[in-house]
Amino acid sequence: MAHIDYFFATLSPFSYLAGTRLEDIAAKHGASMTYKPLDVIALFGRTGGTPPKDRHPSRQEYRAQDLARQAKKHGLPINIRPAHWPTNPAPSSYAIIAAQKAGGGDLGQLVHGFLRACWAEEKDIAEDSVIRECLQAAGFDPKLADSGLLDGAETYARNLEEAADRGVFGAPFYITDDDQRFWGNDRLDDLDLHLAGKI
Repeated sequence: MAHIDYFFATLSPFSYLAGTRLEDIAAKHGASMTYKPLDVIALFGRTGGTPPKDRHPSRQEYRAQDLARQAKKHGLPINIRPAHWPTNPAPSSYAIIAAQKAGGGDLGQLVHGFLRACWAEEKDIAEDSVIRECLQAAGFDPKLADSGLLDGAETYARNLEEAADRGVFGAPFYITDDDQRFWGNDRLDDLDLHLAGKI
């Protein structure tokens, strides 16, 4: 059985634009998945990237145009300048880590719920009420927001180290069990073709 390690950030607009296509691709090929939320700004610092706010104005303008086009392409609502961005991504990431460990709900829905809350619903995903709401909507116990904080923090830090060690430099980033790497929501079709043995 194929396996995909999914490195992403709960504040990443391009992770949001992936929607649940990754989950659809994994299901199509019978692939298992491990969700690995990380601090993408810290990752940029480790791998030569530049945080969006520090990029040249031409790059910032292109990013805004591209986000709007990609959102239309995939039928997803988006606010290019959300009210609560950036915010602290750690609490939502800890909730995903706790939910993955606990099981019983839909992780893909949970991840997309946080991303949608930030990029389309003008919610602060660092707030406890938003975290509980997203957990419950995805079929998880909202009390997971209260548990596993230490484990979540440790796993979150490990995910960053693992990402840097394995060649991850942005989000979303997908790595298959044969070490094929795919960066960006616009590479999901290539991931699909790879799992089908076509590329």
